[in-house]
Amino acid sequence: MTTDTMAKGATPNTGAMKRQPPARRRKKRPGTYISRAGIILAGLIFFFPFLWMVATSLKPTSEVFSTGSNFLASRVEWSNYVTAWTAIPFAQVIANSFLVSIAGAVLTTVVSLLSAYAFARLQFKHRDKLFLVFLGTLVLPQEVLVIPLYIMMNKLDLVNSLPALIVPFAFGAFGAFLIRQFLLSLPVEFEEAARIDGAGSLRILWSVILPLVRAPLAVVAVFSFIDYWSSFLWPLIVINDVSQATIPLGLSMFSGERGTDWGPLMAAATVAVIPSLLVVILLQRQLVKGVSMGGFGGR
Repeated sequence: MTTDTMAKGATPNTGAMKRQPPARRRKKRPGTYISRAGIILAGLIFFFPFLWMVATSLKPTSEVFSTGSNFLASRVEWSNYVTAWTAIPFAQVIANSFLVSIAGAVLTTVVSLLSAYAFARLQFKHRDKLFLVFLGTLVLPQEVLVIPLYIMMNKLDLVNSLPALIVPFAFGAFGAFLIRQFLLSLPVEFEEAARIDGAGSLRILWSVILPLVRAPLAVVAVFSFIDYWSSFLWPLIVINDVSQATIPLGLSMFSGERGTDWGPLMAAATVAVIPSLLVVILLQRQLVKGVSMGGFGGR
């Protein structure tokens, strides 16, 4: 075939070209299916109490402890949600919980970031020993701390107030430990370059460190939000007024001398679970990233 013929539109023989064999699909091992089945089974086991709570919130109180085999009630009792909203100042309780949880999460995250940066990057005498003592506070149960904390709040005239629910537990060691371990896994060259350009410690923390630690900060914020949202013992001790009550205290109001009104209680508990569930779902990617990218590593 001449050059002129090829220029007129002749095509080369494609049949002579070697065809690439199709890529083989990797066969999944039986262990993969077993692990997935185990994860699904574990998810169903953990999801069942929530499903039971929702189903109970729609039952009449007389059928909550019935011995029948029906998981659902004979009729849907939507009035349980109305009763849960009107039997106690539920709107005020929800607002208090949001205020305490959001403010507590923000304060805990800021304190944890500053503490972690100090223990990971700043040089001062007995830094590592002081961090071990600070870390040792994690083994102290909350029951040991409530009496001295109550005495402190009483002297500060903060008893029966929302700041008493926020301030004491914003200085925990877990968030500082998590962020510190993440900082130890980061190279220091960026900080050294910023310091050469004249940046101070706070400027480096804001411009260099903060954009790199968003994932562990999200972990600390979510854990703090859930802790404040579900805390019961400390609010029970320091709060005396219904107008300052949070969700756990509000749920306890459905139990009294005449027994427990289970239908409205489960309805209120269902509503109370939704905010923390939404926070975890919205920040799920950041949570996984914060745990997997060195949050529990370090050197």
